[in-house]
Amino acid sequence: MSGTKSGTGTSSSRIVSTEDVLGGKPRIVGTRIGVYFIHERVEGRGLEPQTVADRHDLDVADVYRALAYYHDHPDEMAMIEGKREERRENAESNPDVATGPGDVE
Repeated sequence: MSGTKSGTGTSSSRIVSTEDVLGGKPRIVGTRIGVYFIHERVEGRGLEPQTVADRHDLDVADVYRALAYYHDHPDEMAMIEGKREERRENAESNPDVATGPGDVE
């Protein structure tokens, strides 16, 4: 696949980045499930890795690979978080942007 970046070795090669999927953010190969999303569910919400795997039809090993990738790439993850926060702030200050169910008529 052209334009695909992946880590070296068997484990990290399951985490890829392609510009045409999730805007180039790292994800589990063959899915649109991002590393950051996995981190939010497991470490942000306190869900068990097996629960996240079951809910999203993933191998639990891929959940652990995503978490390892998250912690191995702190600068990349901080950049993703920064962009998310910027979009959130822009949406909150723009009355034309729906940010939740209450904004939709």
